[in-house]
Amino acid sequence: MTKPKLTIRVRLTLLYTGLFAAGGAILVVMSYALVAALPTVESSSIQMPNGGVDTSSFHVSDRQAFEPICRQALATKDTDPSLRDKCSVAYRIWGAQDQRDATLSHLVQYSATTLAAVVALAALAGWIVAGRVLRPVHQIAAAARAATEDNLSARVALTGPRDELRELADTFDHMLGRLQTTFESQQRFIANASHELRTPLTLMRATMDVVLAKPAPTHGELRGMAHDIRDAVDHAEALVEALLTLARNERGLTVAEDVDLATVAEDVLDAVDLIDRRPHASLQPAVTSGDPVLLERLVANLVDNAVRHNHPGGDVWVTTSTMSERATVVVANTGPIIAPDAIDGLFQPFHRLNHRTTNDGFGLGLAIVASIAAMHHGTVTTHPRPEGGISVALTLPVSQSRTSVG
Repeated sequence: MTKPKLTIRVRLTLLYTGLFAAGGAILVVMSYALVAALPTVESSSIQMPNGGVDTSSFHVSDRQAFEPICRQALATKDTDPSLRDKCSVAYRIWGAQDQRDATLSHLVQYSATTLAAVVALAALAGWIVAGRVLRPVHQIAAAARAATEDNLSARVALTGPRDELRELADTFDHMLGRLQTTFESQQRFIANASHELRTPLTLMRATMDVVLAKPAPTHGELRGMAHDIRDAVDHAEALVEALLTLARNERGLTVAEDVDLATVAEDVLDAVDLIDRRPHASLQPAVTSGDPVLLERLVANLVDNAVRHNHPGGDVWVTTSTMSERATVVVANTGPIIAPDAIDGLFQPFHRLNHRTTNDGFGLGLAIVASIAAMHHGTVTTHPRPEGGISVALTLPVSQSRTSVG
């Protein structure tokens, strides 16, 4: 049988009560010691007169032996006046001692009774105070129990003074908010990915059903079916590759090499199919540290996005530079005028402007850009151009080796 564990409230109450009792006991002991140390009537020896009842020293402290002598001496009329005076002094001394002993006894009795009552009240007050202090903790625990993967809307919403518990509750609320945002984003991502993957699969199924439904499909029909399936497979493969890139980026950066973004941009412009777009390059050295493959993918996605979403015969500008220890790549293009409020969701997976769906990619290009930039501790900002198109600016930290050399 396991021993029941005391709750924090009980332990706090016991600790508070124990400290209070210990402090009260120390106070009682100190009071007793101070009262006991007060000076009393001097207990000196009183000499019996010659020819008296006893010629030995009359010690006041030996009360049991000499109190009967004094009682008899005071009761007898012809007692020696000197002995009577000495007994009177002795009785005053013994009376002071009796009063002192009674005072100390009453002090101990009343102090112990008062201490016991006050300790009981302190225990009750400690129980109430501990409950009030721990109330935010119970609220946080209740919010944690209520939080599930499907419902992260519960909040502590603690009010009152901004103390440590309020800070803990606010931090917990912020954590729940971030978790809610992350889970909702993942759910949207999974739903969109399922939809995007279902499209090429549906196309392949429909293509095969149409051809197989014919009694004797011709060679040309079979080849056409094969080409359509091949295109759908390529589409699905590109989508899966983009999804895997996003998933791999979640693990963080594993390669860190010096990379000149100007050289990367030049290679991308040489390799990308610009169609009829007119490129304009201004490439100044911009050396950063990171994964060369991922950084090339990042710049390629920016250029591909600028080429894809452009007017026929439009322009594409690519600029690299280094300013304030930040390596910068800016890619801008011509195109349709975009409302500023439509820019916010561009870096969300599967987001497309104006609900574009045909031959416009998967809506993952800029999401991959944002993911790679975050891995390299960089930032991506986008704003629409007044004459049409958008401008995307990527900033990354300058390589540490290049900074130390400079």
